[in-house]
Amino acid sequence: MPIALTDRLTQCLKEARDAQHEATLELGLARAGEAWTHARQLGFLSEQIEAGRLRVYFHYRRGELQEMLELSQEVQALMRPLGASAPLCELLRWTSLAASELGDFETGLNCANECHELARALDDKRVLAAALNALGACFERMGDPWQAERLMNEAAALVRDEATAYERVITLNNLCTTALGEYHLMRDSGHEKACQEALQRALHYGREVRPHARQLGELYALALTDSNLGEVLLLLGELGEAEPYLRAALAQAQARQFDALAGRVHCNLAEMALAQDDLARAWSHVLAVQDETTVLFNSYQALRLHRVAYRCAKAEGNLDEALHHLEAFQRLERRRSVAQLMAQSRFFVSRLEAEQARAAADQAHRKVDALTARTQELEAHVQRDPLTGLGNRRFLEARMPGLILDCEQQQRPLTLALIDADHFKQINDQHGHAIGDAVLQQLAQLLRENTRGSDLLLRYGGEEFLAVLPDTVADRAFEVCERLRQSVEAHDWQDLSPGLVVTLSIGLASAPPYSTDLLISRADAAMYRAKHLGRNRVALA
Repeated sequence: MPIALTDRLTQCLKEARDAQHEATLELGLARAGEAWTHARQLGFLSEQIEAGRLRVYFHYRRGELQEMLELSQEVQALMRPLGASAPLCELLRWTSLAASELGDFETGLNCANECHELARALDDKRVLAAALNALGACFERMGDPWQAERLMNEAAALVRDEATAYERVITLNNLCTTALGEYHLMRDSGHEKACQEALQRALHYGREVRPHARQLGELYALALTDSNLGEVLLLLGELGEAEPYLRAALAQAQARQFDALAGRVHCNLAEMALAQDDLARAWSHVLAVQDETTVLFNSYQALRLHRVAYRCAKAEGNLDEALHHLEAFQRLERRRSVAQLMAQSRFFVSRLEAEQARAAADQAHRKVDALTARTQELEAHVQRDPLTGLGNRRFLEARMPGLILDCEQQQRPLTLALIDADHFKQINDQHGHAIGDAVLQQLAQLLRENTRGSDLLLRYGGEEFLAVLPDTVADRAFEVCERLRQSVEAHDWQDLSPGLVVTLSIGLASAPPYSTDLLISRADAAMYRAKHLGRNRVALA
């Protein structure tokens, strides 16, 4: 094996990775290309795949989208036989975004859907969230920002508190771009209120993403964030505030050869110059975009370019030039609209065929499902306390063994809370049993409001309630129960009966041991200690 060639391959890959981190695109593309050649000569598949993905990345960031799509097909062919992986999902996501930007919506949808299916197979929430963002971006470029926003919000909900700065930057920038797309789609259509609402959402996303982009420190993300926020402020008429963001985005894009992004910022700066009646400056930005030939391959950017060039020529009184750009704009828009309709048609037809196949199988199961549902409905009914709607002891017997076993096997925390209404016999004696029943119903509702949907809640007997809190350590359970206790104490019980006061004594016990009886026994002892200490308090076993 030629050692010198192997060493050079290793060095090229390292320099390409460093270039990716530092956003030195030209150097990175050269080193990744050299690594690709060496890896292919040596038959090193994993190194060739890495070099190929780096080449795709550099072409993508430079705005060389046609070259990127062609290369991506080669790299995908190398990666697919190896099975589902996060790097393949990322490659498909980039490809989907690039294809949609170029107006190749069929490729964009196919890649986004493949990415989504692979992410589901990997059972990785972060990869799945990125796939949903890519699918949403396809729909936004296809003229359906509403579906796009739904998918992107679904992605955000998927990772929620676990999201890293990278995921927040992707989602928030995509949501900002989608809201801007909704505005551009509806502008001059008479839907002024909806346009302004879209801009306000875009402004919210644009401001929210900035600290995450700074934390991430990725240069393209910072430039894109500035570009998005500058565009929103420009469209809101805040020219003075918009200009520094747009200038910063342009400087970063030009310095790092983010050519497609630079073209977009030039178009926005041309729009700003027009708003300031500076026609010469507006034309200078238009000409700067025209000088970037890579941008002209990008049909979405070309639409923006022809639109602003049309406005410049019209303002100048050059009607021939204005007509040229208007006709070019309309041709591109028609071509794009036809591509959207064809891609949507194929996408939905394939979805329909799949649905029909599933429907044939589903029909055979419907009667069984109906019977199962009825059985479950009856079972659920007998497991519910009729007064409060919470579970009863049968509910506990049905649900607790499986939960305890699952928590023990995975060593997950679990805390059980036994909750008793203080002096409840006196409440019945002084205010009547009807008021006592109403108290229990309102306590059940307060219990629901202060716990999660995944917690098990039941009326354990008389005035006692039981709350089982999975994935909850003792300290956190104490906070939850203390909040519940305060809510009950502060509740306006006078509405039920003058002079009525209701408080709770709560005992907590945490696993291990992973035993229902032992946990209840320990929680019961803690609850009686709370009563002994003066009631209206929470005590830990």
